[in-house]
Amino acid sequence: MQKRSARPTRPTDDDMIPIHELLNRIRWDAAFAQGRFVLDYYDRVDGRLVRVPISRVQQVPGDHFAFQVTDDDGATHDVPFHRVRDVYKDGELIWHRRY
Repeated sequence: MQKRSARPTRPTDDDMIPIHELLNRIRWDAAFAQGRFVLDYYDRVDGRLVRVPISRVQQVPGDHFAFQVTDDDGATHDVPFHRVRDVYKDGELIWHRRY
């Protein structure tokens, strides 16, 4: 008998849509957007993952390389899309970048 892992399986890269498409779906698809979304991005200055609610993410029209995040102090930071590592919906991992 095989043991089942208690950890949920991570979505594979083959299952992933580009992060900007997922953010657009959360923004424009009212049915899908029901829930609490958070994302983790890699902060290269601090050398760590930062978790933010989607409500603090602003997409700049015409910018296909980055989005803006407002931190706890109200400062706005540009975050390149390639730095996003994970997206969670209601605590469940729905998107993951492997590296």
